[in-house]
Amino acid sequence: MGQSLLDALNVRVVGSGEKTLVFAHGFGTDQSAWQRILPSFLPYYRVVLFDLVCAGSVNPDYFDFRRYTTLDSYVDDLLHILDALGVERCSYVGHSVSAMIGILAAIRRPELFTKLILIGASPRFLNDGDYHGGFELSEVERVFSAMEANYEAWVSGYAPLAVGADVPAAVREFSRTLFNMRPDISLFVSRTVFNSDLRGVLGLVRVPCCIIQTARDVSVPASVAGYLKTHLGGRNTVEMLNTEGHLPHLSVPPMLASAIRRHLPR
Repeated sequence: MGQSLLDALNVRVVGSGEKTLVFAHGFGTDQSAWQRILPSFLPYYRVVLFDLVCAGSVNPDYFDFRRYTTLDSYVDDLLHILDALGVERCSYVGHSVSAMIGILAAIRRPELFTKLILIGASPRFLNDGDYHGGFELSEVERVFSAMEANYEAWVSGYAPLAVGADVPAAVREFSRTLFNMRPDISLFVSRTVFNSDLRGVLGLVRVPCCIIQTARDVSVPASVAGYLKTHLGGRNTVEMLNTEGHLPHLSVPPMLASAIRRHLPR
């Protein structure tokens, strides 16, 4: 990248607390997805926000199709940000793919993280024998074909399904950030995410984790939360939110903020 990674990924540090709290957004959104829950944390934490390189809020010229073929390069970016900011210890809140990026970062640098809060996390989206990830390969290929054929039509159909709950403002917001992504980058990242399988490394995580899952999520079956709790190597808890959808920070921000606060280290 021609400029520093912190500038390129729109890194911001806000809040007046001493402890560091990192918020990492998922696919199809950017750091603005956290805006409805941020006020609950700003008085008590030094909050780090940033955009994934694939986000529509980032100059698409920074997206290197040769580099971002696996989640490891996203982990590199996260650790570079934390090191550049001088972060020695932090709690980490990751949504969807960023939950898995946080898991990989905690395996590589466990001393950095006091707690991982994983929202809508899945180590593998594809079904595999007794493992129920939620999707058959044929279903995923149809999704990719739809994205490639008419990206705008795909977004218009997918956004309400992902939000789940009847919250039109959340659907509009998610649609906005999906439309901001360049379609070829969106498709490429989707393939990367759906081809990922982190089940084999979960036991290497020693950092305590809280898995937050909605009761009904079109992207992640509720059973995946139990799978993570059983297979992650640290002390883990699960909190099921009595709502639906893959984006509770957009659809039920007060409920999600309360859940996160309950599980952050005192």
